[in-house]
Amino acid sequence: MTRDYHGSRTALRDASRSPTTSCRTHPFTAPGELSRVGTSERVSAVTERLESDDQNQPQVPTPAAVKPSGVKPSIVKSHPTAPGSSVPAPAPAAAPSGAEAGGSALESLTSEQLEAARPFGEVTEDGHVYVLVKGGATADGGEAEGGATETEKVLCGQVPDVPADEALAYFVKKFEEARTLVDVLEQRVEAGNASSDMNRNADHVLAQLSERKLVGDIKALEARLEALRPRIAELEAEHKRATEAAKAEHFAQRDAIVQEAEKISGQDPQKIQWKQSSARMGELFDQWKAHQKSGIRLSRKDEEALWKRFRNARTTFDRHRRAFFSHLDETNAEAKRAKERLIAEAEALQTSTDWNVTAGKYRDLMDRWKASPRASRRDDDALWARFRAAQDVFFDARKAANEQVEQEFEENLKLKQELVEEAKQLLPVTDVRAARKKLSGIQDRWDAIGKVPRAHFKRIENELQAVEEAVRDADSGHRAKKVASEPEVRSNALLTQAEDKVTELQAQVEAAQAAGDSTKVKKLGGELQSAEAMRDMIKRSAAGI
Repeated sequence: MTRDYHGSRTALRDASRSPTTSCRTHPFTAPGELSRVGTSERVSAVTERLESDDQNQPQVPTPAAVKPSGVKPSIVKSHPTAPGSSVPAPAPAAAPSGAEAGGSALESLTSEQLEAARPFGEVTEDGHVYVLVKGGATADGGEAEGGATETEKVLCGQVPDVPADEALAYFVKKFEEARTLVDVLEQRVEAGNASSDMNRNADHVLAQLSERKLVGDIKALEARLEALRPRIAELEAEHKRATEAAKAEHFAQRDAIVQEAEKISGQDPQKIQWKQSSARMGELFDQWKAHQKSGIRLSRKDEEALWKRFRNARTTFDRHRRAFFSHLDETNAEAKRAKERLIAEAEALQTSTDWNVTAGKYRDLMDRWKASPRASRRDDDALWARFRAAQDVFFDARKAANEQVEQEFEENLKLKQELVEEAKQLLPVTDVRAARKKLSGIQDRWDAIGKVPRAHFKRIENELQAVEEAVRDADSGHRAKKVASEPEVRSNALLTQAEDKVTELQAQVEAAQAAGDSTKVKKLGGELQSAEAMRDMIKRSAAGI
């Protein structure tokens, strides 16, 4: 059985498909550049029709009603035929639904485009469309005799049941689409828009032309494509150089990010500023992600190597940070416990009224507090507030007690001031014996009253001492009024020294009490009592002179 490639098996298969179901734009066509590129109807390349076994000679296509103009009849080579048949085989497929395909294609073409393609196409009465490729080779692959121009005649396909122009228009439209792609490629080359896919795009269009499934000046279009090759090579070389430079710069920027991250993670965990360093590591990670989205792709080897280093730096930093703060939490907890023990001791002492001893204990607690490690800032502030509050309770109570004592000293000052006024009534001395007796009584009451405020001690003592000296001066009939005996001079000198010693010791006791030094207060208190006893004894001796 002989199979005729002009049959209808594929035509029946393709007839159910819409001519516009496989529209797609070529990869390098710019958006909006061509609205009609890629809208060709999907047409099968070959139509098959099974002939009966008793059919000896298949039908030979006859010339179309519209003959191509300008075709030299010197040498016309038909497509190779199947064995035993004059019909070319294999033949391209027919367009589905001839009326739809032909009509749609004809409407999308201008009359100029159709007329320009006529010299390169031929349509038979039954809708077979051939493309005439001028400058083709002879059947045996050699050149035509006499230098005649060889024309290759190739069957494009069949568009049945339509006028010749519509059948021709279907394949002319395919040529126009290919030419538009070449136009776009030329525009890109002229504009110098370098990219790595220009040669691939040119090869794609050239492959379409080599299939001979379109009608037009194929050779001219192929020549235009080949003319673009040198410039495309230059542009692709420029694109490659620019891409490599961009990759090198991008790599350097990524490497700088990694190096800074490694520097941060390599710091001593005990000296690092964690807040600032953590913020900076976050910024570096944001920069890394921004570089990843920049559109510049590094090689997989470089990308993985950089990411491994960056990831290790971040991991090391996070591990050190967790370890540091874990240890810090333990240290803070221990410091908190130690200071809470000090607070408990301070709170236990806050109700004590042993002012001197307790003040010394608080001083010791303060020294231990200062020597203790710090807890977290929030805890340490709260702990200090509690410790200070416990001290304040004690020292406020001591201050209140001292104020009460000062109030008592003020009362003593009033009483001694009254005694001074009473002693001054003895002046001038007219009766020495009576004056000495009254003065001795005043001195006894003076000592019984007790202490006065420190600020008034010297003044009040000097006022009484002036009266005592006046009485002593008047107490001798055989001495001159202004000249004192040798024992009296010594007595007065000793009394002055004793009073100065008492004043000095009183000041030291008060200073020790303010400092909370109980040991020193106790020692000075004993010395003060001895000094006061000595002063009183000297006073009594001086009064008897």
